[in-house]
Amino acid sequence: MLKIIAMVSMVFDHTGDVFFPEMQWMRIVGRLAMPIFSFCIAEGYVHTRNRKKYLLRMGIFALVSEVPFDLAFEGKISLDHQNIMLTFFLAILALILFDLIRGKRKEGTGKYSIGRSFLGIITVIAISVIAIIVKADYTCFAVITVFLFYVLKDTNHFLRTGVGVAFLAVTRTMGYYCATGLSIIPLFLYNGKKGKGLKWLFYVFYPGHLLLLFLLKTVLTDML
Repeated sequence: MLKIIAMVSMVFDHTGDVFFPEMQWMRIVGRLAMPIFSFCIAEGYVHTRNRKKYLLRMGIFALVSEVPFDLAFEGKISLDHQNIMLTFFLAILALILFDLIRGKRKEGTGKYSIGRSFLGIITVIAISVIAIIVKADYTCFAVITVFLFYVLKDTNHFLRTGVGVAFLAVTRTMGYYCATGLSIIPLFLYNGKKGKGLKWLFYVFYPGHLLLLFLLKTVLTDML
């Protein structure tokens, strides 16, 4: 249900961006998508059976989605702005490297090494900088949000979701982006249980709806 809510929100956002830029309410509805998707990426990383395949899958669809993304928003192939799946690919890569560097909990104390954890965090920051350099959608903000949702997974659910959403709401406060905080409502209602097997839905839906928006825009432009 979280994924479906996020996808519906994303459709409003992208449709508003492409066809109705003056209708800010559509962009406001769209602000729910990023925190929810970031949470789902972190949850997917926690529960996936194979994290390397998870990374590979996101990378493949990042490549598949780039042309539809460029066409929908730029009308041409461009390197000025990259799609969100590339950002999530970098976020998953950051989590893999963080876990690898941090290592396992110490025997006896059950705690992680402070030094190794610090190096892991530095690595996440480095990946965030890469997201800025390659101009991935939501850049460092999405990478860090996914990281926060992941690293706080063993804390209270309300604290975890509150911190993740608050980070995006505070760092992305310009204009309608302040509505990001509304995503806290569906996230608070998350019961921790797996829903229906819709694993492939987002992967296919993301490039698919972007391609559809481009085709609709092209047809309507030709008609007018």
